[in-house]
Amino acid sequence: MTYKFPKNFKWGSATSAHQVEGDNHNDWTVWEAQTADQRRLNAEKRRNEFSNSVLRSYPNPLQIENFISGKACDSYNRYEEDFDIAKKLNQNIHRFSIEWSRIEPEEGRFDEKEMQHYVSVVKALRERGIEPMITLWHFTNPIWFVKKGGFINLDSPKYFTRYVKYVVENLKDQVGLWITFNEATTVYSGFSYLMGVWPPQHRNIFEWRRVNKNMVAAHIAAYKEIRNIYSPADSFQEVRPRISQEVEPRGPSQMSHNVEVGIAEHGSYLNTNLIFRFLGVEKAFNYLYTNYLLRNVLPYCDFMGLNYYTHRRFFKKISQKVEIESDMGWEFYPEGIYRRLLDLKRFNRPIFITENGWPFVSDEFQLKVIKDNLFWINKAIQDGANIRGYLYWSLLDNFEWHLGYSKRFGLVEVDYKTFERRIRPSAYEYAKICKTNQLETDS
Repeated sequence: MTYKFPKNFKWGSATSAHQVEGDNHNDWTVWEAQTADQRRLNAEKRRNEFSNSVLRSYPNPLQIENFISGKACDSYNRYEEDFDIAKKLNQNIHRFSIEWSRIEPEEGRFDEKEMQHYVSVVKALRERGIEPMITLWHFTNPIWFVKKGGFINLDSPKYFTRYVKYVVENLKDQVGLWITFNEATTVYSGFSYLMGVWPPQHRNIFEWRRVNKNMVAAHIAAYKEIRNIYSPADSFQEVRPRISQEVEPRGPSQMSHNVEVGIAEHGSYLNTNLIFRFLGVEKAFNYLYTNYLLRNVLPYCDFMGLNYYTHRRFFKKISQKVEIESDMGWEFYPEGIYRRLLDLKRFNRPIFITENGWPFVSDEFQLKVIKDNLFWINKAIQDGANIRGYLYWSLLDNFEWHLGYSKRFGLVEVDYKTFERRIRPSAYEYAKICKTNQLETDS
């Protein structure tokens, strides 16, 4: 069967600064140094849970290097090589993040050299006919900001917006797709302030609520600032035709927000906060993320970004057969992306799949993940969802936060000793889909 996608549909992949750049200095690098040995010891106690292939890799979960980001993929220096690969794989959009701690290493002092680095990154994408989608915050914070309390601080929206203004003013003529926060209220706040897994490892429901409130306020303030930088009269429908054509130069554009919302049964692996795991009530989860949160930010949202990996079921039916192909405990459930896309349809905004992937098991299964998810995405399009593009997570194997390097999500395998890139066979199959703008299946 052949499933065609809309004309001008965008195909690509995604990365984030801390996970691929290397040599960052932020709250995560400080936390990694403080906790790496203990996390290695914890992994040692679970040695039997790791496959032989994982234990043969470098670094593996029993090595302290696994939990230190270090040079990551060295993409800060090798980004042109990475973008050559993306172009070779027929990708025409790439999502990446800017590292706040590089741009503003000290409060109020912006580093022009680092800003010019990201200007060069955007230029490199444009020269290869790849449209940049920029995430302004992807889990990491400058040290000075953390010392002020991070997003607990009532002034945090002001600090964040000041940084956003500086970045957007430097890139406004070349970038048309902006994402303020990645999974701020659906992942970061829960892992950092409710479950105590990520830095600063707090477990305080009142702090969690305050962080959520301040991050929503920071998004709204940043959105308004970006709209002021561009023409306030611009709308998504008016701007997108100008910046989607594969020609230079790009015209002015606008800000858009990545809203991570209820996914599948109860969210992606990282999208289920502890309180809802205890409640086990799907309606409560979906109300918070697909109703309360979205309705609060909807006036400040020009498109929606959906990150989807798996689902979380609280009441499992013994007779229900679900493929489990991940040592992260994930259930492979591609129909879930269709269900959430239809949930988002009612908000009447264009949608991008900003992350979708799976920890590497085999090339065969990686390709199955891509094709099965795209089948359901195509079905959502046929049922009226306004989906503009698909970005696979991730272009490269990378540093998977508290889990380290042993979880590999890349279309491209990375040797963490030599930084050699090797394109996986499944990536070439995805490249065929990108080139033809259609999905071919056996049935």
